Amino acid sequence: MKKKVEILAPAKNLYQGMAAINAGADAVYIGAPQFGARTNATNSVEDIAELVQYAHLFKAQVFVVLNTILYDNELETCRQLIFELYNAGVDALIIQDMAIMEMDLPPIVIHASTQANNRDPKHVKFLADAGMKRVVLARELNLDQIREISEATDVELEFFVSGALCVSFSGNCYMSIAGGERSANRGSCAQNCRLPYNLIDGNGKTLIANSHLLSIKDLDLSDQLPNLIEAGVTSFKIEGRLKDVVYVKNNVSFLRKKLDAFLENNSKYEKASSGRTFYNFEPEMERSFNRGYTDYFVNHRKERIGSWETPKSQGQIIGKLIENRGKGYLIENFEQLNNGDGLYFINELGEADGVQINIILNNLVIPNVLKPIKEGTLIYRNSDAAFNKLVEREDSTVRKIGISMFFTETMEGFQLEVVDEDGHKAIKQHFTSKELSNKGERVIPEIKKNLVKTGNTPFIVDSIEVHFSANWFLSISKINEIRRDALDELVTTRVKEYQRKEIQVVKTTHPYPVTQLDFTYNVSNKLARSFYKRHGVQDIEKAFELQWDPGKSRVMVTKYCVKYELGKCPRYQRDIMGEKLTEPLTLQHGENEYKLKFNCKPCEMEIWEKDAELEFEEE
Repeated sequence: MKKKVEILAPAKNLYQGMAAINAGADAVYIGAPQFGARTNATNSVEDIAELVQYAHLFKAQVFVVLNTILYDNELETCRQLIFELYNAGVDALIIQDMAIMEMDLPPIVIHASTQANNRDPKHVKFLADAGMKRVVLARELNLDQIREISEATDVELEFFVSGALCVSFSGNCYMSIAGGERSANRGSCAQNCRLPYNLIDGNGKTLIANSHLLSIKDLDLSDQLPNLIEAGVTSFKIEGRLKDVVYVKNNVSFLRKKLDAFLENNSKYEKASSGRTFYNFEPEMERSFNRGYTDYFVNHRKERIGSWETPKSQGQIIGKLIENRGKGYLIENFEQLNNGDGLYFINELGEADGVQINIILNNLVIPNVLKPIKEGTLIYRNSDAAFNKLVEREDSTVRKIGISMFFTETMEGFQLEVVDEDGHKAIKQHFTSKELSNKGERVIPEIKKNLVKTGNTPFIVDSIEVHFSANWFLSISKINEIRRDALDELVTTRVKEYQRKEIQVVKTTHPYPVTQLDFTYNVSNKLARSFYKRHGVQDIEKAFELQWDPGKSRVMVTKYCVKYELGKCPRYQRDIMGEKLTEPLTLQHGENEYKLKFNCKPCEMEIWEKDAELEFEEE
């Protein structure tokens, strides 16, 4: 039996969810009215139900994110919402809080969010044994670690392959709430990691001023799909529930083409949904919002991944600025540019800057505001007006399900049988007396010509067979009516016969991998506490949000390393690092200060508030 592999797309709303499916997504994930990690991307249950109907037509799935931590007074509201989502036809829930595993639930599939610390085989196996059917792996894992997890359990593995990267281990970033009242684990991240900071050494010397020292590039693992499949990943996830429809369609389309090319030559795997997509544009990841791309740690630590100049989109490289001339610029490859494009460059102060193209005249790019740019500066396009306009069109991606038609005569008249690529059938009969047509041999070609016109339906005709004993007369209007009725019935049949997996969570007692949980396990309610207690955990610390000690807390752990970015890593760059940095290093943004601690053995960096007392290891 072939193994299904899936492209999983973000859906900010109903419209973008449908657009993702049309672009070739096998599944979409979307926020509910509450309890999602993006408070600006909520949706009504009614809209989710409509998306479910559309997705199931193509045998695509809809997952709903309920991946915030919950407080005691929210538990019953969450439980009731889950029943509403189940009744709406949702295929699975993506959760962080183990309280949900303690609730009396309908038989709905549960996935473990990446927020749930999914970084090692023991933890992932525990979640699988507890009833999770899929685990969304931590972004920091490399191929060897993914393979090790896959060998430890047969649970489905999902992995991010495109989009923005959280610099922190998912679920373990507390900078936002420590700097104010906004909890990332409650869906209100203030994105402190994208702010500019000064880097100050232990002597009080400013090493770097006003740079986005925690901002990292965006993820692109599109070339790694075969390696990830071999390692055990079956779902390839695109980040971006706050992104626009152009981003969603472009990234889904690009990955769809990449994955389809792999599937063509690999008989062990198949696409997880039905139909095929026709594109009226050429997808390119460089044209999507991006801060430059990285493969992060999937192939181990091997390059600098910071995006220090700006947290904004860098986009697609065009060429160097050749000359400032009059009211405009002479730019290499200017012919790729269009009126209305946005240009990105690093100015002479080392800061990210940009202009918008007003018009291009006689090879001269004239901006809306003329800014000085040094000759030789690399110019990027971070907004492609013509491309955006093309992709925004509804017909830029069209998804169709292949069908075969069999038109035959019966004792009482005629019959059209339509069979789709998944074996679903619809049959329509036309009861009438038969009369010979005066068109002779042209009858059957004309019938085929009209049957093939599927129009705005989700179907495309792959083959038509017409079997008559004579050249019978049928009006064009009647042929069209039979075709429309049969295709309408086939739509209804496909949705009706869609088989959603239903699994009832059963409470288990197998031991959790550890017996003590610190605040990074985000236990914020009585049900989550009960879950861990039943699985042998003895000591459970409250979630950060319930016990924050201002000024003294650890607010982040990350595989990203400022020392490595500076070429000062004693583990990997000892031969070239030169003089050691004087610690502690401090990040400063306005009145907010954070100390950096480097744990070289696990190759991690910790970020602490300024009043914390730290012990430093010898390197």
